[in-house]
Amino acid sequence: MIRNFESKDTKAVVSVWRAATRVAHPFLADELVEQEAENLRNIYLVHAATRVMEMDGQVVGFIAMIGNEIGGLFLDPALHGNGYGLALVDDAARKLGTLEVEVFGRNAVGRRFYDRYGFHPIGSSTHKATGETVLRLACQVAKAEAAV
Repeated sequence: MIRNFESKDTKAVVSVWRAATRVAHPFLADELVEQEAENLRNIYLVHAATRVMEMDGQVVGFIAMIGNEIGGLFLDPALHGNGYGLALVDDAARKLGTLEVEVFGRNAVGRRFYDRYGFHPIGSSTHKATGETVLRLACQVAKAEAAV
């Protein structure tokens, strides 16, 4: 089930984020990960339109949207490859059609997912805090197609 984020979901969302970050971003320093966990709690979840995926009463993933940009897409790593990330992106695409996202160049998990979904590069930049390359990707999905 995909539903709107509620403040009671914060602890579970941060837990999912931490687990997925260890898999997708092993190159990030522990200090940065800790700071981003705080930012997730106190900034990102407050300002983003976040939807969570719930299974058996437990939050197992989420997508945080800022306009048409995916600010974060994270899923319990044990569930990767089962279509749940696809379902979260489809949920956003149904409402928005065109989506954009930024992903670290060294995030093989995220890059593989977005490539399979149909995102294509539209730019790149350097992440100031890490010096890492960040790729900007876009995908135009007809709203009716996303519902399939």
